[in-house]
Amino acid sequence: MMSATALAADIKPAIIYDLGGKFDKSFNEAAFNGAEKFKAESGIEYREFEIANDAQREQALRRFAGDGNNPIVMAGFSWAAALEKVAPEYKDTKFAIIDMVVDLPNVKSVVFKEQEGSYLVGVLAGLASKTKTVSFVGGMDIPLIHKFSCGYVGGAKSTGADVKVLEAFTGTTPDAWNDPVKGGEIAKSQIDQGSDVVYHAAGGTGVGVLQAAADAGKLGIGVDSNQNGMQPGKVLTSMLKRVDVAVYDAFKSAKDDTYAFGISNLGLKEDGVGYALDDNNKALITPEMAAAVEKAKADIIAGTIQIHDYMSDEACPY
Repeated sequence: MMSATALAADIKPAIIYDLGGKFDKSFNEAAFNGAEKFKAESGIEYREFEIANDAQREQALRRFAGDGNNPIVMAGFSWAAALEKVAPEYKDTKFAIIDMVVDLPNVKSVVFKEQEGSYLVGVLAGLASKTKTVSFVGGMDIPLIHKFSCGYVGGAKSTGADVKVLEAFTGTTPDAWNDPVKGGEIAKSQIDQGSDVVYHAAGGTGVGVLQAAADAGKLGIGVDSNQNGMQPGKVLTSMLKRVDVAVYDAFKSAKDDTYAFGISNLGLKEDGVGYALDDNNKALITPEMAAAVEKAKADIIAGTIQIHDYMSDEACPY
């Protein structure tokens, strides 16, 4: 018993969420779920913090590192500037950042091939659409979210040259992640233009997007976490981004002394992204749709289909 306690004390894991909070039903909540899974399996408690504004980032990170928390996981690309300042001051602390690359010797950077998962939900959207118009609502207008959008456009258009994709973003500041009212208004405007399937990559704003689609009798598509149950029978699928796996792996590898620094880029092949199928949406996915999306998935994993990464050139060829 003593030795088990001593071993468990060797790590003091911590997670700091991004704006929008840990119960955003999307990105942050996926991170929280990964931390909870680790705690349930290992019995090791973790420390957590939800920032209220950008000014708190560096202060929170420095406080956790100064208190001896290790490893420290940050959910979200916006942590990069604070991490670049703080990590060199705490060389013995293991840091992990999700959604951004920070090239420092004590940092693990976990990024995802969102374009691959978004392509798959685009295939499903294109096949489910009766109007041949589908749409995308992004949160903050940044290259990372265009990466989701571009993959989605590629997947939707792969189902027919006549498929049209409308795109809009909620804003240019971090507030864009937490404005469900505006998300709902944008979705409604796209539905008024003929869209009958609306995909969001907008954090907490997406709650309003899915609600607006359901209220209009159209289909929504969730993101990051499985959001199919938020509007059962009205969410076609969710693009899963395994932020939970990234957090769990960071904690577990630190505990097992197998922590690897550098960049992890997780796509379909690594089970880092995917699409959600469960009791809430199985009636919406026809056998033909299931076959088409599984073929696309297999072709992407095999390398037969290459999905363009918007962030490589900030352009979308679809």
